[in-house]
Order: sequence, then structure tokens, then C-alpha cells
Amino acid sequence: MSVIYVLLAISISVALVFFAAFVFSVKRGQYDDAYTPSVRMLFEDELLPDLDTKELENKEIELTKSTNQ
Repeated sequence: MSVIYVLLAISISVALVFFAAFVFSVKRGQYDDAYTPSVRMLFEDELLPDLDTKELENKEIELTKSTNQ
């Protein structure tokens, strides 16, 4: 039974060490993204209109009619 207490203490200690390392790395700016904002303007965002299925069917019908003529 005493082994469980030892393992519990060790696991809590390891968890605290990893948590401290995580907090330290966040405070030092390890996870800051300095690259993406500088390249974001190079990519074009395509805005697609929200069309429901009936509007899409109507557009397909119009396209097939115009190609058949």
C-alpha cells in the first residue's frame, strides 16, 4: 500500500515539473507566432456566397440552358 503513495507523490511531482516548464515557455514567448502575420497578406481569401440547394439547382439549370443554346 505504501508503494501507491510513493507513486502518487512521484506522479504529482512530475506533473508539476511539466506544468512549470509549460508556464515558463509561455512566458518566454515560445508559442508566439511571428511568422504567420507577415505572410497572411500574401494569401487570397475567397469569399463564397451562402447558397442553399435550390439556388444551386437553379444556377445549374441556367448553366445547362446557356450551354445548350
